[in-house]
Amino acid sequence: MRFGVVVFPGSNCDDDCYDVVRDVVGEEVDFIWHKERRVEGFDCLILPGGFSYGDYLRTGAIARFSPVMKAIGSFARRGGLVIGICNGFQILLESNLLPGAMMKNRSLRFICKFANIRVENNLTPFTSLCQIGQVLRIPIAHIDGRYYADDEIMRGLKENNQIIFRYCSEDGELSQESNPNGSKDFIAGISNRSGNVLGLMPHPERASESILSSEDGRVVFESVVSTVKRSPRRSLRNDCPPSEEIS
Repeated sequence: MRFGVVVFPGSNCDDDCYDVVRDVVGEEVDFIWHKERRVEGFDCLILPGGFSYGDYLRTGAIARFSPVMKAIGSFARRGGLVIGICNGFQILLESNLLPGAMMKNRSLRFICKFANIRVENNLTPFTSLCQIGQVLRIPIAHIDGRYYADDEIMRGLKENNQIIFRYCSEDGELSQESNPNGSKDFIAGISNRSGNVLGLMPHPERASESILSSEDGRVVFESVVSTVKRSPRRSLRNDCPPSEEIS
């Protein structure tokens, strides 16, 4: 299968994602510059972490207008797999590909440390190799990582099983002490209703090799590979002929 890693001005985790896919998971991967208007030929797109456009105005608010985002929106609506990590999650929220918004951390400070997250839904392409309640040790690095949504959106997330990861203790317990940024309902990651778009604040690419003190993040990428290879019809690699423009 083939991954695409989207690169915005200010992305700084693009190489990390690229290396994990190529060298750890062993799959084909290419960079996609933010000015591209076509994304055919890929099975899964990754919006990496960083500070797109310097996070001016608001995190992800400028990146949502990059030419590539129209193509990514079309790709997602056709069922293509999309992962937004940290700043990538923020961009997906600003682009309305995921519901809700990000606020400053409860501490109003940048946080960079390992966090524990609990798998809440293993019926997605991104968690298919996980167990419900499994705790993953994955680092976070953000200042605008406090997930917020109004009551109506929260009801929808719960009813449709869209909460994929929650911050927790090492034992899987939910507590304010284990909620590093104060996210509503301990949310660390959510999906869209169709389950093909995932946004999460922790960085699985930074926890995919033992030398990085945790390999727990690798399961996210391996789940995607397993899902696509089990279900070839999910692939969108040939959905767009070379002459087709994506609007």
